[in-house]
Amino acid sequence: MDDVLTGLLRPKNIAVIGASTTPGKIGHTVVKNLVESGYEGGIYPINPSADEILGLKVYTSVLDIPGDVDAAVVTIPAKYVLQAAKECGEKGVKGLIVITSGFGEVGEHQLEKDLVTLAHEYGMRVLGPNIVGTLSNSDKMNASFAPFLPLNGSASLVSQSGALLIAMDAITYTRRIGFDKLVSIGNMSDINFGDLVAWLNEDENTNCITLYIEGLQDGRRFIEESSKATKPIVVLKSGVSAHGAAAAASHTGSLAGSQKIYDAAFKQAGAIQATDLGDLFDCTLALSLQPPMTGDNLLVITNGGGVGVLATDAAEHAGLPLHFAPADVQKELKKHMPDFGSAKNPVDLTGQAGNEWYYEATKYAFAHPWVDGLTVLYCETSVTEPQEIAEHLLAAVKDSGVTEKPITISFVGGERSDKAMAWLVSQGIPAFNAPDLSV
Repeated sequence: MDDVLTGLLRPKNIAVIGASTTPGKIGHTVVKNLVESGYEGGIYPINPSADEILGLKVYTSVLDIPGDVDAAVVTIPAKYVLQAAKECGEKGVKGLIVITSGFGEVGEHQLEKDLVTLAHEYGMRVLGPNIVGTLSNSDKMNASFAPFLPLNGSASLVSQSGALLIAMDAITYTRRIGFDKLVSIGNMSDINFGDLVAWLNEDENTNCITLYIEGLQDGRRFIEESSKATKPIVVLKSGVSAHGAAAAASHTGSLAGSQKIYDAAFKQAGAIQATDLGDLFDCTLALSLQPPMTGDNLLVITNGGGVGVLATDAAEHAGLPLHFAPADVQKELKKHMPDFGSAKNPVDLTGQAGNEWYYEATKYAFAHPWVDGLTVLYCETSVTEPQEIAEHLLAAVKDSGVTEKPITISFVGGERSDKAMAWLVSQGIPAFNAPDLSV
């Protein structure tokens, strides 16, 4: 694992250059967020005109800080950044988190190049500029002006858009999708997607790598590192229309490029392409909690024909047409449904299905070697309690002893079903409110 990037993304101590005594200013917000997130490392505000901020001693320069400094968050105007970077280099800082805007995205390309050149002379790396910052649940660190740490989980997000990162930070709580790290990458003057994919692939707290990309600066390195990754990578690429590409260029200075070229690159890299923001979250939820499916035999269990048909259509659309279950599977599953049920695939337990039928069918199917992945659908009925169904499904998964293949669940219903799904997610089972999303 790259020690310099580790010092930047998991620093043991942080300087905030441009720390402010004025609430609402970014330099104040970053210090406040570090304190309120419970960061246990050293926090060193830098401001030549202040003595104390939020109970922390303020230093005139990073050179005045006693001891080592791993990372420096830079919030001062662009014209002062080079001098601050020079002082950080002399101090031995490993990396700069440059929140400051006013570089390549507004045409100041030489200033951006000079910053990177200077940083490299001292062995430092640059994250940004023009970013929100970086957040890490495992380090209790919010080194950004995003309002709070995301819902804790095992995915990590790298976003080229700072505003979208802040929005996704909040959405993690409403969509019940947990992230360990959120990293804003901005202009990618130095550290790029390839660098972060390589680092996150070795990060013990990351199970799934999620990327929002407007443009790639080094496509070859991205493909190389993504191809070597052992963790699933989910990508949402924007700027696919002519106007979208122009917006991306003015936003972060990125060249959006041909969508066909990007499609080919992502395919070569082995990345999963999300179609929109909702799909990005759905894929991340599933892949951060469950292993990828390694075969093509997906079995669907349901208590309603309609949702089973929707799941069947979704599987076909995804290039994973359902196959009829073999005779031995059908024979066993027939024991857990009325005579008019179907054990083919989808397996329709019918509306009479209760806790025990769901438990027995799920446990047997999940453990059967023919089944490579399992999707369980439940339509809320007046004769069943969603939470009880959820508990029996979790018990079935645990009792099957299977951990190397995926299961997803969809509950279609009201508030009771929603609460049951939230509970399932908290137990490590991806749950969705529509059958097509669970496939």
